[in-house]
Amino acid sequence: MAGSLQSAFVRVAERVRPAVVHIGTVQVARAPRPPAGPEQPFAEDPAFRDFFDQFFGRRGPGRRGEFHQPGLGSGVIIDKRGYVLTNHHVVRGADGVLVRLSSKQEFRGRIVGSDPKTDLAVIRFEPGTALTVATLGDSDAVRVGEWAIAIGNPFGLDQTVTVGVVSATGRSDVHIATYENFIQTDASINPGNSGGPLVNLRGEVIGINTAIVAAGQGIGFAIPANMVKRVTGQLMDRGKVTRGWLGVAMEPLTKELAQSLGLTDTRGALVARVSPGSPAAAAGLAPNDVVVGFDGTAVEDYRHLQRLSAEAEAGRRVKLQIVRKRERRTVEVTLAEAPDAGAPPRPR
Repeated sequence: MAGSLQSAFVRVAERVRPAVVHIGTVQVARAPRPPAGPEQPFAEDPAFRDFFDQFFGRRGPGRRGEFHQPGLGSGVIIDKRGYVLTNHHVVRGADGVLVRLSSKQEFRGRIVGSDPKTDLAVIRFEPGTALTVATLGDSDAVRVGEWAIAIGNPFGLDQTVTVGVVSATGRSDVHIATYENFIQTDASINPGNSGGPLVNLRGEVIGINTAIVAAGQGIGFAIPANMVKRVTGQLMDRGKVTRGWLGVAMEPLTKELAQSLGLTDTRGALVARVSPGSPAAAAGLAPNDVVVGFDGTAVEDYRHLQRLSAEAEAGRRVKLQIVRKRERRTVEVTLAEAPDAGAPPRPR
Protein backbone atom coordinates (compact mmCIF):
# COMPACT_ATOMS: atom_id res chain seq x y z
CA MET A 1 0.00 0.00 0.00
CA ALA A 2 2.82 2.40 0.88
CA GLY A 3 4.46 1.69 -2.45
CA SER A 4 1.29 2.37 -4.43
CA LEU A 5 0.71 5.62 -2.54
CA GLN A 6 4.25 6.72 -3.23
CA SER A 7 3.79 5.91 -6.91
CA ALA A 8 0.60 7.98 -6.94
CA PHE A 9 2.44 11.00 -5.55
CA VAL A 10 5.18 10.59 -8.15
CA ARG A 11 2.66 10.31 -11.00
CA VAL A 12 0.83 13.46 -9.89
CA ALA A 13 4.07 15.42 -9.59
CA GLU A 14 5.25 14.31 -13.03
CA ARG A 15 1.88 15.14 -14.57
CA VAL A 16 1.22 18.54 -12.99
CA ARG A 17 4.65 20.13 -12.42
CA PRO A 18 5.16 21.02 -16.12
CA ALA A 19 1.95 23.10 -15.91
CA VAL A 20 3.18 25.08 -12.88
CA VAL A 21 5.06 28.28 -13.64
CA HIS A 22 7.18 30.77 -11.76
CA ILE A 23 5.79 34.31 -11.98
CA GLY A 24 8.04 37.31 -11.55
CA THR A 25 6.64 40.83 -11.33
CA VAL A 26 8.16 44.27 -11.29
CA GLN A 27 6.60 47.41 -9.94
CA VAL A 28 8.16 50.83 -10.41
CA ALA A 29 8.05 52.84 -7.20
CA ARG A 30 9.27 56.37 -6.50
CA ALA A 31 11.57 56.96 -3.58
CA PRO A 32 11.57 60.34 -1.81
CA ARG A 33 15.35 60.55 -2.24
CA PRO A 34 18.09 58.37 -3.74
CA PRO A 35 19.23 55.67 -1.29
CA ALA A 36 22.54 56.29 0.41
CA GLY A 37 25.54 54.08 -0.18
CA PRO A 38 26.39 51.80 -3.06
CA GLU A 39 23.66 50.48 -5.31
CA GLN A 40 22.24 47.12 -4.19
CA PRO A 41 20.57 44.77 -6.65
CA PHE A 42 16.91 44.17 -5.87
CA ALA A 43 16.74 40.77 -7.59
CA GLU A 44 19.13 38.16 -6.28
CA ASP A 45 17.76 35.51 -8.65
CA PRO A 46 20.01 35.65 -11.75
CA ALA A 47 17.19 34.30 -13.91
CA PHE A 48 15.33 37.57 -13.47
CA ARG A 49 18.18 40.00 -14.18
CA ASP A 50 17.51 40.08 -17.91
CA PHE A 51 13.84 40.52 -17.15
CA PHE A 52 14.46 43.73 -15.23
CA ASP A 53 16.85 44.97 -17.89
CA GLN A 54 14.31 44.16 -20.62
CA PHE A 55 11.62 46.28 -19.02
CA PHE A 56 13.64 49.09 -17.46
CA GLY A 57 17.13 49.03 -18.92
CA ARG A 58 18.84 48.48 -15.58
CA ARG A 59 18.21 47.02 -12.16
CA GLY A 60 18.08 48.76 -8.84
CA PRO A 61 17.46 52.49 -8.27
CA GLY A 62 16.72 54.39 -11.46
CA ARG A 63 16.62 58.00 -12.46
CA ARG A 64 14.62 60.66 -10.64
CA GLY A 65 14.28 58.49 -7.54
CA GLU A 66 12.61 55.55 -9.27
CA PHE A 67 13.42 52.03 -8.17
CA HIS A 68 12.18 48.57 -9.00
CA GLN A 69 10.38 46.31 -6.54
CA PRO A 70 10.39 42.68 -7.70
CA GLY A 71 7.83 40.14 -6.56
CA LEU A 72 7.65 36.39 -6.94
CA GLY A 73 4.77 33.94 -7.03
CA SER A 74 3.38 30.86 -8.72
CA GLY A 75 0.82 30.12 -11.40
CA VAL A 76 -0.69 27.23 -13.30
CA ILE A 77 -1.33 26.92 -17.04
CA ILE A 78 -5.04 26.36 -17.70
CA ASP A 79 -5.20 26.79 -21.48
CA LYS A 80 -2.87 25.73 -24.31
CA ARG A 81 -3.04 29.26 -25.74
CA GLY A 82 -0.89 30.48 -22.85
CA TYR A 83 -3.42 31.43 -20.18
CA VAL A 84 -2.04 31.20 -16.66
CA LEU A 85 -4.06 31.33 -13.45
CA THR A 86 -2.59 32.99 -10.37
CA ASN A 87 -3.57 35.21 -7.43
CA HIS A 88 -4.61 38.83 -7.77
CA HIS A 89 -2.19 39.79 -5.00
CA VAL A 90 0.72 38.23 -6.92
CA VAL A 91 0.29 40.61 -9.87
CA ARG A 92 -1.41 43.57 -8.20
CA GLY A 93 0.21 46.83 -9.30
CA ALA A 94 2.71 45.06 -11.56
CA ASP A 95 4.29 47.06 -14.39
CA GLY A 96 5.90 43.94 -15.86
CA VAL A 97 5.24 40.20 -15.64
CA LEU A 98 7.58 37.33 -16.47
CA VAL A 99 6.40 33.74 -16.83
CA ARG A 100 9.07 31.06 -16.40
CA LEU A 101 8.17 27.50 -17.35
CA SER A 102 9.45 24.32 -15.72
CA SER A 103 11.75 24.02 -18.76
CA LYS A 104 13.34 27.37 -17.70
CA GLN A 105 11.99 29.10 -20.81
CA GLU A 106 10.93 32.66 -20.04
CA PHE A 107 8.14 34.69 -21.60
CA ARG A 108 6.89 38.20 -21.13
CA GLY A 109 3.28 38.05 -19.94
CA ARG A 110 0.38 40.46 -19.72
CA ILE A 111 -2.44 40.63 -17.21
CA VAL A 112 -5.69 39.65 -18.96
CA GLY A 113 -7.91 40.33 -15.98
CA SER A 114 -7.90 40.38 -12.21
CA ASP A 115 -10.56 39.93 -9.54
CA PRO A 116 -9.61 41.23 -6.08
CA LYS A 117 -12.83 39.96 -4.49
CA THR A 118 -11.75 36.34 -4.96
CA ASP A 119 -7.99 37.07 -5.21
CA LEU A 120 -7.73 35.53 -8.68
CA ALA A 121 -6.02 36.77 -11.83
CA VAL A 122 -5.30 35.51 -15.34
CA ILE A 123 -2.06 36.17 -17.23
CA ARG A 124 -1.37 35.35 -20.85
CA PHE A 125 1.89 34.78 -22.71
CA GLU A 126 2.64 33.68 -26.26
CA PRO A 127 4.05 30.15 -26.07
CA GLY A 128 6.65 29.04 -28.56
CA THR A 129 5.92 25.33 -28.09
CA ALA A 130 3.10 23.06 -26.95
CA LEU A 131 2.18 23.51 -23.30
CA THR A 132 1.19 21.13 -20.53
CA VAL A 133 -2.22 22.21 -19.25
CA ALA A 134 -3.62 21.44 -15.79
CA THR A 135 -7.15 20.11 -15.33
CA LEU A 136 -9.53 21.84 -12.93
CA GLY A 137 -11.40 19.28 -10.85
CA ASP A 138 -14.70 19.32 -8.95
CA SER A 139 -13.99 20.97 -5.60
CA ASP A 140 -17.52 20.26 -4.37
CA ALA A 141 -16.54 16.58 -4.27
CA VAL A 142 -13.52 17.20 -2.04
CA ARG A 143 -13.75 15.52 1.36
CA VAL A 144 -11.92 16.28 4.58
CA GLY A 145 -9.06 13.83 5.05
CA GLU A 146 -8.24 13.44 1.35
CA TRP A 147 -4.64 13.75 0.27
CA ALA A 148 -3.68 17.18 -1.00
CA ILE A 149 -0.53 18.06 -2.96
CA ALA A 150 0.69 21.65 -3.23
CA ILE A 151 3.04 22.62 -6.07
CA GLY A 152 4.68 26.01 -6.40
CA ASN A 153 7.73 28.15 -5.85
CA PRO A 154 8.07 28.91 -2.12
CA PHE A 155 10.83 31.43 -1.47
CA GLY A 156 11.68 31.22 -5.18
CA LEU A 157 12.47 27.48 -5.00
CA ASP A 158 11.04 26.30 -8.31
CA GLN A 159 8.77 23.27 -8.67
CA THR A 160 8.52 22.43 -4.97
CA VAL A 161 6.06 19.64 -4.09
CA THR A 162 4.58 19.27 -0.60
CA VAL A 163 2.01 16.77 0.63
CA GLY A 164 -0.70 16.88 3.29
CA VAL A 165 -4.43 16.41 3.66
CA VAL A 166 -7.55 18.50 3.23
CA SER A 167 -8.10 19.77 6.77
CA ALA A 168 -11.46 21.49 6.19
CA THR A 169 -13.72 22.80 3.45
CA GLY A 170 -16.01 25.81 3.23
CA ARG A 171 -13.83 28.00 5.42
CA SER A 172 -15.00 31.62 5.62
CA ASP A 173 -14.61 34.58 7.96
CA VAL A 174 -10.84 34.40 7.61
CA HIS A 175 -10.74 37.95 6.18
CA ILE A 176 -8.69 37.16 3.09
CA ALA A 177 -11.18 37.97 0.33
CA THR A 178 -14.70 39.27 -0.11
CA TYR A 179 -16.03 35.90 -1.28
CA GLU A 180 -14.62 33.11 0.87
CA ASN A 181 -15.23 29.38 0.64
CA PHE A 182 -11.72 28.09 1.19
CA ILE A 183 -10.25 24.63 1.23
CA GLN A 184 -7.97 24.37 4.26
CA THR A 185 -4.91 22.13 4.04
CA ASP A 186 -1.88 21.21 6.09
CA ALA A 187 0.25 20.66 2.97
CA SER A 188 3.16 23.03 3.51
CA ILE A 189 2.45 26.40 1.87
CA ASN A 190 4.90 29.29 2.15
CA PRO A 191 5.44 32.74 0.60
CA GLY A 192 5.88 32.19 -3.14
CA ASN A 193 3.32 29.35 -3.24
CA SER A 194 0.59 31.90 -3.90
CA GLY A 195 -1.15 31.18 -7.19
CA GLY A 196 0.07 27.60 -7.40
CA PRO A 197 -2.24 24.59 -7.50
CA LEU A 198 -3.54 22.32 -4.78
CA VAL A 199 -3.99 18.93 -6.42
CA ASN A 200 -5.71 15.63 -5.60
CA LEU A 201 -4.34 12.14 -6.22
CA ARG A 202 -5.97 12.08 -9.67
CA GLY A 203 -3.82 15.03 -10.70
CA GLU A 204 -6.79 17.42 -10.79
CA VAL A 205 -6.47 20.95 -9.47
CA ILE A 206 -8.93 21.26 -6.58
CA GLY A 207 -7.82 24.73 -5.47
CA ILE A 208 -5.47 27.66 -5.95
CA ASN A 209 -3.22 28.30 -2.96
CA THR A 210 -3.72 31.82 -1.73
CA ALA A 211 -2.74 32.38 1.90
CA ILE A 212 -1.23 31.02 5.08
CA VAL A 213 -1.86 31.81 8.74
CA ALA A 214 1.33 33.58 9.70
CA ALA A 215 1.00 32.77 13.40
CA GLY A 216 0.48 29.03 12.90
CA GLN A 217 1.91 26.04 11.11
CA GLY A 218 0.08 23.61 8.88
CA ILE A 219 -2.78 26.00 8.09
CA GLY A 220 -3.06 27.11 4.49
CA PHE A 221 -6.02 28.12 2.34
CA ALA A 222 -6.88 27.48 -1.30
CA ILE A 223 -9.63 28.96 -3.47
CA PRO A 224 -11.85 26.03 -4.54
CA ALA A 225 -11.69 25.00 -8.19
CA ASN A 226 -15.41 25.47 -8.83
CA MET A 227 -15.19 29.11 -7.78
CA VAL A 228 -12.06 29.42 -9.92
CA LYS A 229 -13.91 28.13 -12.99
CA ARG A 230 -16.67 30.71 -12.70
CA VAL A 231 -14.26 33.61 -12.23
CA THR A 232 -11.56 32.71 -14.76
CA GLY A 233 -14.10 32.07 -17.52
CA GLN A 234 -15.23 35.69 -17.24
CA LEU A 235 -11.68 37.02 -16.89
CA MET A 236 -10.60 35.21 -20.06
CA ASP A 237 -13.68 36.29 -22.01
CA ARG A 238 -13.99 39.93 -20.99
CA GLY A 239 -11.19 40.78 -18.58
CA LYS A 240 -13.45 41.40 -15.59
CA VAL A 241 -16.04 39.70 -13.41
CA THR A 242 -19.66 40.78 -13.14
CA ARG A 243 -21.85 39.55 -10.30
CA GLY A 244 -25.47 39.49 -9.31
CA TRP A 245 -26.57 41.89 -6.57
CA LEU A 246 -29.49 41.81 -4.15
CA GLY A 247 -28.82 45.06 -2.36
CA VAL A 248 -29.09 43.99 1.26
CA ALA A 249 -26.79 44.24 4.26
CA MET A 250 -26.85 40.99 6.21
CA GLU A 251 -25.98 39.83 9.69
CA PRO A 252 -25.19 36.42 11.18
CA LEU A 253 -28.25 34.69 12.62
CA THR A 254 -27.51 33.96 16.26
CA LYS A 255 -29.40 31.40 18.33
CA GLU A 256 -31.16 34.14 20.29
CA LEU A 257 -32.21 36.00 17.15
CA ALA A 258 -33.43 32.80 15.53
CA GLN A 259 -35.63 31.99 18.54
CA SER A 260 -37.06 35.52 18.64
CA LEU A 261 -37.95 35.29 14.94
CA GLY A 262 -39.64 31.92 15.30
CA LEU A 263 -36.93 29.78 13.70
CA THR A 264 -35.83 26.39 14.95
CA ASP A 265 -32.14 26.78 13.98
CA THR A 266 -29.62 29.39 12.86
CA ARG A 267 -29.59 28.51 9.16
CA GLY A 268 -30.35 31.49 6.96
CA ALA A 269 -29.30 35.11 6.47
CA LEU A 270 -30.80 37.94 8.49
CA VAL A 271 -31.55 41.12 6.52
CA ALA A 272 -30.24 44.09 8.49
CA ARG A 273 -30.73 46.82 5.90
CA VAL A 274 -32.13 47.17 2.39
CA SER A 275 -30.44 49.59 -0.02
CA PRO A 276 -32.85 52.13 -1.54
CA GLY A 277 -33.48 51.49 -5.23
CA SER A 278 -31.97 48.01 -5.05
CA PRO A 279 -33.50 44.77 -6.40
CA ALA A 280 -34.30 43.76 -2.81
CA ALA A 281 -36.17 47.02 -2.24
CA ALA A 282 -38.13 46.57 -5.46
CA ALA A 283 -39.11 43.07 -4.32
CA GLY A 284 -40.29 44.32 -0.93
CA LEU A 285 -37.62 42.79 1.31
CA ALA A 286 -37.41 44.41 4.72
CA PRO A 287 -35.15 44.42 7.78
CA ASN A 288 -35.58 41.35 10.02
CA ASP A 289 -36.57 39.17 7.07
CA VAL A 290 -34.60 35.91 7.14
CA VAL A 291 -33.62 34.49 3.75
CA VAL A 292 -33.64 30.70 4.06
CA GLY A 293 -33.68 29.72 0.37
CA PHE A 294 -32.25 30.99 -2.92
CA ASP A 295 -33.94 29.53 -5.98
CA GLY A 296 -34.41 26.20 -4.26
CA THR A 297 -31.01 26.09 -2.54
CA ALA A 298 -31.09 26.15 1.25
CA VAL A 299 -29.13 29.14 2.60
CA GLU A 300 -26.67 28.13 5.32
CA ASP A 301 -25.61 31.59 6.46
CA TYR A 302 -25.18 35.16 5.24
CA ARG A 303 -21.91 34.42 3.46
CA HIS A 304 -23.56 31.55 1.60
CA LEU A 305 -26.32 33.91 0.41
CA GLN A 306 -23.66 36.43 -0.60
CA ARG A 307 -21.92 33.82 -2.76
CA LEU A 308 -25.16 32.52 -4.28
CA SER A 309 -26.28 35.98 -5.38
CA ALA A 310 -22.80 36.92 -6.62
CA GLU A 311 -22.51 33.76 -8.72
CA ALA A 312 -25.87 34.41 -10.40
CA GLU A 313 -26.00 36.46 -13.60
CA ALA A 314 -27.19 40.05 -13.42
CA GLY A 315 -30.71 40.26 -14.83
CA ARG A 316 -31.65 36.79 -13.61
CA ARG A 317 -34.99 36.48 -11.82
CA VAL A 318 -34.75 34.33 -8.70
CA LYS A 319 -37.14 33.14 -6.02
CA LEU A 320 -36.16 33.82 -2.43
CA GLN A 321 -37.70 31.82 0.38
CA ILE A 322 -37.96 34.07 3.43
CA VAL A 323 -39.34 34.01 6.95
CA ARG A 324 -41.15 37.19 7.98
CA LYS A 325 -42.95 37.52 11.29
CA ARG A 326 -42.81 33.74 11.77
CA GLU A 327 -44.41 33.07 8.40
CA ARG A 328 -42.72 31.55 5.37
CA ARG A 329 -43.25 33.17 1.99
CA THR A 330 -41.63 33.42 -1.43
CA VAL A 331 -40.61 36.65 -3.17
CA GLU A 332 -39.19 37.10 -6.65
CA VAL A 333 -36.17 39.31 -7.22
CA THR A 334 -34.49 40.41 -10.45
CA LEU A 335 -30.76 40.67 -9.68
CA ALA A 336 -28.80 43.72 -10.78
CA GLU A 337 -25.08 43.97 -11.51
CA ALA A 338 -23.08 44.39 -8.35
CA PRO A 339 -21.39 47.77 -7.95
CA ASP A 340 -17.64 47.84 -7.49
CA ALA A 341 -17.06 48.18 -3.76
CA GLY A 342 -13.24 48.13 -3.98
CA ALA A 343 -10.64 45.53 -3.14
CA PRO A 344 -10.46 43.48 0.06
CA PRO A 345 -7.42 43.40 2.34
CA ARG A 346 -4.34 41.78 0.88
CA PRO A 347 -3.87 38.14 1.93
CA ARG A 348 -1.36 37.60 4.70
